[in-house]
This record gives sequence, C-alpha cells and structure tokens, in this order.
Amino acid sequence: MAKHWSAPLLVNVLLGIPGLVPLWLLWYVAVNWPLAELGWTTREPTENDGMALWLVFVVPVVALYGLIWWLVNMPLRRRTALAPRTYWLLSSTAPLLPTVALFLEF
Repeated sequence: MAKHWSAPLLVNVLLGIPGLVPLWLLWYVAVNWPLAELGWTTREPTENDGMALWLVFVVPVVALYGLIWWLVNMPLRRRTALAPRTYWLLSSTAPLLPTVALFLEF
C-alpha cells in the first residue's frame, strides 16, 4: 500500500504523458475561438471550419482522459495516507509536469 506521495506522483506524471493530447486540444480551441474573439490571440488563418467540428473531437477526448484519470485516482486515493486535500492537489498538478517539461524544452 502506498503510504506517501511517491506513488500518486509517479502515477499522475505517467498519466500526464497521454494527457498532452487533451491539453493541446483544449489550448487549440481556446486560442482559436474564445481568446481570438476577445482579441487576446490571433486565429489560425486556415481555420475556417467552425467550432462545432473541433468540439466533436475535443469533448470525447477530454472526457475519456478525465474518466481514466478519475478511475485511476479513486482507488489510489483510498490506499494513501495523504490528507485528501494534499492528495487531490498533487494528483491534479502532477499530470501537468510533462506539458511543462515539453514547453521548457522548446
């Protein structure tokens, strides 16, 4: 049984590797539609298909990743001695580490 933070950290960092795909999709949709409408970013010049087509891809991918993340973390939470607040903070930020590492590499 995992009694400290190393098992949740390792599991969630590993979940963050395939988690790059839903994060990229969310970023792409945000940059090309709501943030572009506010004038904070510029829209991709070749993106003229509209938002509905992208949402057909984004919603299932993000929902599937969220479901997998939840199903992995619920049993692991029960086996750790971490406080719930600490566990969920660690488990929600650790999957972002591969994304941060990828951005720092470029």
